[in-house]
Amino acid sequence: MKKVSSVEEYIEVHAHYREALKLLRSIIRSTELEEYIKWNAPVYALNNKNVLSMGAFKNHFGIWFFNGVFLEDKLQVLQNAQENKTKAMRQMHFKNIEDINTEIVLAYVKEAIENQKLGKEIKPDRSKKEIRIPDLLKALLKNNASMKLAFERLSPAKQREYCEHISSAKKETTKQNRLDKIKPLILKGVGLNDKYKNC
Repeated sequence: MKKVSSVEEYIEVHAHYREALKLLRSIIRSTELEEYIKWNAPVYALNNKNVLSMGAFKNHFGIWFFNGVFLEDKLQVLQNAQENKTKAMRQMHFKNIEDINTEIVLAYVKEAIENQKLGKEIKPDRSKKEIRIPDLLKALLKNNASMKLAFERLSPAKQREYCEHISSAKKETTKQNRLDKIKPLILKGVGLNDKYKNC
């Protein structure tokens, strides 16, 4: 799909659902949510926290609630975005404009807003990602106390970056070269990709 810069443009790209998307948009915009384009789709947020998005595809369109798992869903109209994979997101599917019940949609949107205000959200769990230190780096840390201390002071994310950088090399010589290049960075306490992060 081509990149869009506005919700109006997004609706025009999905002209086969034009009137239905306009209706959903008017329901959502009757609330306090702020409208943006993110990930090439309309997203609605409260205080910069994503609450829901609107999307259209070949055979359906709908609303995605980022933390929809907390919605009561008494009417059983929500679906899990990806069964056994998606923990928080829930979606409300429609095939045509006649499927849209304005009162029901508005009630779910308002409940999602209230949940956001209450801070109900599932944060991604990054703690489960085990850091596997490659043998070359392990040997270096074992024999170099200052390097070991510097590595331990790094955040888990930075430690993981370094470990993956070495492990992803296929040849032992490349692994050694990468290790030699990252030694001064580890001692400085910076991450492998820090220089790109603030560009």
